[in-house]
Amino acid sequence: MLVGKRMSKNPQTVAPEDYLATAQAKMLAGNFRRLPVIKDGKLVGMITDRDMRQHTGFYERTKVNAAMTEDLLTVTPETTLEEASKLLLKHKIGGLPVLDNGSLVGIITTSDILKAFLDVMGAFEEDSCRIDLLLEGGGDLSTASKIVAEQGGEILGVGTYRERWGESPICYLRLKAADADRLSDVLKEKGYTVLGLHP
Repeated sequence: MLVGKRMSKNPQTVAPEDYLATAQAKMLAGNFRRLPVIKDGKLVGMITDRDMRQHTGFYERTKVNAAMTEDLLTVTPETTLEEASKLLLKHKIGGLPVLDNGSLVGIITTSDILKAFLDVMGAFEEDSCRIDLLLEGGGDLSTASKIVAEQGGEILGVGTYRERWGESPICYLRLKAADADRLSDVLKEKGYTVLGLHP
């Protein structure tokens, strides 16, 4: 999945010569925690609620360029969400400006990436559940999927992960099922190790 599909497009911005009071008003109105700073059509910085805290009480007299961060990390619409996530985690920041040919076209935040993750897993679907299976002893994902279909379940999301590398993979199935407990029992009968059934 690419940043361009998940970013917030055409974000609110401020100018370096604006006062922090203006930035604060925009953040409060839009429920934002950061604003790109634009001068002559170019991105020159980012102002966050954390940057502004150091100037509490002086928002009406302090300009954005006195508090903004200038040395920015940026991504493009073609950057993968995985790469954007790594940058956010490595640098302990909450958002990245998205540039296309040098122009600001969006911003990608931790919240945007979490929403994408939940979408991929099908977790926003009402009345769905997740079954975690241990893939060992001959059980595979395609057979588990077939069992789910035979029992009237609909798979919304699927994936695998390992608690530690070298261990057997764990498969999760996010699904709609008329009777998730019955489906869990059938999978156990077919030789799968069901690790959990979650809402």
